[in-house]
Amino acid sequence: MDTKILLENGTNELEILEFRIGDNSYGINVAKIREIIPYQAVTPVPNSHPSIEGIFMPRETMITAISLKNALQLGDSDASGLFIITNFNKLDVAFHVDKVMGIHRVSWVDIIKPDATINSETDGISTGVVKFDDRLVIILDFEKIVADISPETGLKVQDIDALPERQRSDIPIVIAEDSHLLNKLINDSLSKAGYINVKRNEDGLEAWEYITKALEEDKLEERVRLVITDIEMPRMDGHRLIKMIKSDERLKDIPVVVFSSLVNEEMRIKGEQLGADAQLSKPEIGNLVKEIDRLLSK
Repeated sequence: MDTKILLENGTNELEILEFRIGDNSYGINVAKIREIIPYQAVTPVPNSHPSIEGIFMPRETMITAISLKNALQLGDSDASGLFIITNFNKLDVAFHVDKVMGIHRVSWVDIIKPDATINSETDGISTGVVKFDDRLVIILDFEKIVADISPETGLKVQDIDALPERQRSDIPIVIAEDSHLLNKLINDSLSKAGYINVKRNEDGLEAWEYITKALEEDKLEERVRLVITDIEMPRMDGHRLIKMIKSDERLKDIPVVVFSSLVNEEMRIKGEQLGADAQLSKPEIGNLVKEIDRLLSK
């Protein structure tokens, strides 16, 4: 299946691959997918997590296979179905699913953000819900699924502890991050690194409204000096937010840092074309602080 459907930069659209596990429909951002292949036998790994089926090596690259059915507590996968091979956070992971239904182009505006009854700050594994015809498709948080299985793949907050002693700074930084957990972890990490004036926003639209209000009230300098944004977010994604900022003569000099699991080669090019000042993969929280230091020192 061709998953390389190109979207114009900053249009606030994404491609969702719909797949099935049993009778349930789920979705994944096509930007995370390398390829989709038929199920093939894997080599079990002793003492591994119950959701890890094993490893295999298509095209001489070792890939870990995860039973999505097991990870979602829906039972165990059988020797059939498909592998969705993904790449995010610099990891190649195959997710075992029952069936692939097709690809849908949607706007981030149409993605319904799960409320607290579905997603808690620590336990939720859904980033959004979208309705197609008569069914709801749950878009899964694959980074959270992998981090729950292998915590060392998550945000490397220990990198902050390794930084030398730093002075406190009240330079205003704006965050756009839809994950409650990551939003808090990034904020806490920046605070440890000395950046104590952080405005947290849960998506690109909320951040944009905060920025434009500061502009209208002539308080941009005291409220917004740097923006950190994820790419995947309901209502307004990070690329759209960058485009809005960099297209405005009054805002274009504000540094914007992309901090996302989707910083692969294709996404990096898109970010550069839109005017992102720096782009980092999500585990690299220590490097994020270094980039902030560099950009604000200018």
